[in-house]
Amino acid sequence: MPKQKFYVVWKGRKKGIFDSWAECEIQVKGFVDAEYKAFGSRAEAERAFAASYADYKGKPASSQKWLFAPNPPVIPSICVDAACDGSPGRLEYRGVLTGTGEQVFRAGPFADGTNNVGEFLAIVLAMDWLITKKMNIPIYSDSDTAIAWVKAGKCNTKLERLPSNKMLFDFVARAEQTLRVSKTFRILKWDTEAWGENPADFGRK
Repeated sequence: MPKQKFYVVWKGRKKGIFDSWAECEIQVKGFVDAEYKAFGSRAEAERAFAASYADYKGKPASSQKWLFAPNPPVIPSICVDAACDGSPGRLEYRGVLTGTGEQVFRAGPFADGTNNVGEFLAIVLAMDWLITKKMNIPIYSDSDTAIAWVKAGKCNTKLERLPSNKMLFDFVARAEQTLRVSKTFRILKWDTEAWGENPADFGRK
C-alpha cells in the first residue's frame, strides 16, 4: 500500500494541510500561481505550513531512501520528473543531479500539457544537457511511457493540439529530431518502491 502523503497549500482556494491529493486538487487546480507541496508525514507538513512556500519551492521531495537501498541507483546520474495540474493542464518538468539534488534545468509552466509529454521532454532535455557538458551518465525517469517513447524515438501522445500548447508540440518535434541522431544514453527506470520518490519530484501529488 502506498505511504500516505500530506499536502500543504500555502496559496489556493483554501489554505491548510490536506490528507489526500483529491482534497488538495480542489484547492489548487485552475488556481493561478497556486503554492502547494506534498510531504511524507503530518509533522513535516505542519512545519512547512508554519514556514513559507519559498523555503520549499524547487527543493527535492525525495527522502533519499535510495541511500540505504541494497541496490541503489547509479551515481553520478540525472533524475527527471514532470508535474501537471490536470490532464491536460499546466505542465512543468526538470532535471536534478541524483546524488545532490542540484537542479540542472527546469522548463515551464506550459499550458495544456500532460505528465507523460513532460517526462518525455525532460529525458530529451537531460540528453541535451549532457551533450553540452560532454558527459555520458545515466538518466532516470519513473515514467515507463516516456521511456518507451524515447526508445521508440517518437512521442506517441494523444494530447490535442491547441493554440495554447503549440510551443509544447514545437519542443516535441525538436526532441524527436534529437532522438534521430542521439540514442547513446542509458535511460533507466527509477525504482520508486525501493528508492523512494524520484529526487526530481515536484512534491505536488
